[in-house]
Amino acid sequence: MANVSVYNMQGAKVGTMELSDAVFGVEVNDHLIKMAVVAHLAAKRQGTQKAKTRSEVSGGGIKPWRQKGTGHARQGSTRSPQWTHGGVVFAPVPRDYTFKLNKKEKQQALFGALSSRVQEDKFFVLDELKMDEIKTKKFVEILNNLKVSKALVVMDNDDKNVILSARNIPGVKTAGTNSINVYDILKYDAFVATKAAVQAIEEVYA
Repeated sequence: MANVSVYNMQGAKVGTMELSDAVFGVEVNDHLIKMAVVAHLAAKRQGTQKAKTRSEVSGGGIKPWRQKGTGHARQGSTRSPQWTHGGVVFAPVPRDYTFKLNKKEKQQALFGALSSRVQEDKFFVLDELKMDEIKTKKFVEILNNLKVSKALVVMDNDDKNVILSARNIPGVKTAGTNSINVYDILKYDAFVATKAAVQAIEEVYA
C-alpha cells in the first residue's frame, strides 16, 4: 500500500495515510484513460447544429431556365448546392455524440487517473477542510500552504462555505466523492482531498 502525508489547513504535516492499492495503486492504462476523457467531452457536446439540405430550403420549385438553347449549364432548381442561398450538401443535423464505455472500463480509467496523481506526487490529503465563513482569501491561503494553485478539491460533504469560497478562484474546482471523473482529475495540476473523502472513495470503489 502507498503511504501519503496528511496535512492540516496550515500546510503542516500531521500524519500519514495508507491508500488502497485496488484504487490508488493500479497500473495506469493510457488507452482507457484517453477513451474516458473522449467519452466525457463527447457527452458534453450539445449536438444541436443544423443546416438545411436542398429539399428543406424554401423556394426553387421552378426550373430557372429551359434545358437547352440558352448557353447556360442545365439547372433544375435555384436551391441546388452550387447556387447562392442553395442547400448544403450532407448538411449537419442534430445528433447525439455520446458513446458507451463499459462500467469496468470506466472504473479502471478512474483508478488509473487517481493512481497517476499518487505516483506523480500530486495527491494531497487534508485531515479536514472546514470554514466558518465564506472567505475566498482564506481558501487561497489554504492552497498556498499546500503549495498548489490549480487544483481539484474533493470533499465528502457539501460544505457550502468551502464551495462558495472556492467558486471564484481561477483553476480551482470543488467536487464530491460521487462526482469525480477522469477528465477533471487530469485537468487540474493537483488532487486535494480530505481524509474522509479518500476513505469514502475507497469504500465506494474498492
